[in-house]
Amino acid sequence: MDNEPKNSKPTRSTRHQGKLESRNARKASQTSGVFGRIKWRRVVFAVIALLAVATGVVGARVYHNLKTAADDSYKASGVKKSRDVSKALKQGKPISILLMGTDTGALNRPADDARTDSMMVVTINPKTNKTTVTSIERDIVTAVPGYENLFPQKMNAAYTDGGVKATIKTIQKYLNVPIDYYALVNMNGIQEIVNKLDGLKVVSPLTFTYNPDEENTSAQTVYSFTKGKSAYKKSTDNGVTWKTYQKLDGEAALAFSRMRYDDPEGDYGRQKRQRLVVQAIVDKAKSNPTKLVNAKFLSAMSDSAQTDLTFSDLMTIVEKYIGAAGNITQDHLQGTEVSLAGQSFQIASYTEKQRITNKLRKQLGLTKAETGSLYAGEVSDTTLSLYGLVSDAQAKANATAESTTSSSTTTTTGTVTGTATSTTSTGQ
Repeated sequence: MDNEPKNSKPTRSTRHQGKLESRNARKASQTSGVFGRIKWRRVVFAVIALLAVATGVVGARVYHNLKTAADDSYKASGVKKSRDVSKALKQGKPISILLMGTDTGALNRPADDARTDSMMVVTINPKTNKTTVTSIERDIVTAVPGYENLFPQKMNAAYTDGGVKATIKTIQKYLNVPIDYYALVNMNGIQEIVNKLDGLKVVSPLTFTYNPDEENTSAQTVYSFTKGKSAYKKSTDNGVTWKTYQKLDGEAALAFSRMRYDDPEGDYGRQKRQRLVVQAIVDKAKSNPTKLVNAKFLSAMSDSAQTDLTFSDLMTIVEKYIGAAGNITQDHLQGTEVSLAGQSFQIASYTEKQRITNKLRKQLGLTKAETGSLYAGEVSDTTLSLYGLVSDAQAKANATAESTTSSSTTTTTGTVTGTATSTTSTGQ
């Protein structure tokens, strides 16, 4: 069960100011046509292939079609692998995959305004039969490697700055954890999948109303979700009249999983709802994978995703790693809110980053190591001082001091009362 703390939600005026500042900075730093060269491909085919093979519905012709689609989907990340991942995969060693969801492809969002609204580091360990899914907060204060002149930026700006390559480099430097593979899908891909599955039933964890095109003041479509219920209401005349639906279609699923500012848990609450939608997709697809295994659907999905996993890689995962899918644990990188240049950011402490690094490296069978840079890229002390931010050295010193103080307090308490010492020794 998730136990995710609340974070404050920024005001509407602050949000729009931040969006304008961020957008202007991106346009000033990008050469024209960068995103026109980014071609969405077919990570969805990879998921379909896994489901189909695992459930035994693949005939020779279907197998050939899936292999062709998956092989065509291959797009290198542009980042030199930190280890021989092909060898590790063949030997059945633990691997990591960075899952990214972008906000283009639906709601008329253009490719040159692409952001990764969802970032998750997935580790799969076939030896322990465990899988971990760790969400990375999109608003973490970041100096994107190679784009440090734009500091401070949010973590999801890495994709806007330099696509998959910049995002992988940023997360690797931030956590000091190798990213072996990546998979990326846009909003339109999720919408297509939900519709093909004839909708989903997802119980809402809170009550809220949401206009999926909030930046368009003339938009008439509004959704209303109720805590504890899977049924929802939709209005196409800005809330004048409503119609009740029992299952989420593609557009409703996006509305359900995208709302952020009216959630008391902010982006952490949105991450919860995104995971609910993903889980519902997996459960329904597994019960009837033939819904997704057909030429018409594969063709419709052709422009919605990309990955650097080949079909051969996927078949190896099915053979050696599928057992780990039955034991999935979820976690997230927790930050605290800070305001920089009129925008709301999150910043994770050195201790929290080290916790996530330790957990991921252990899952990957790697030796324990210090977490990565506090901001991923290099930032001068002068710049950090300008924004009232601490350096890596200061953050580490603060964490050490806090740990020492905490240990001292615990020891003193145990000596005086005897209770804490006794409880710890018995393992209660």
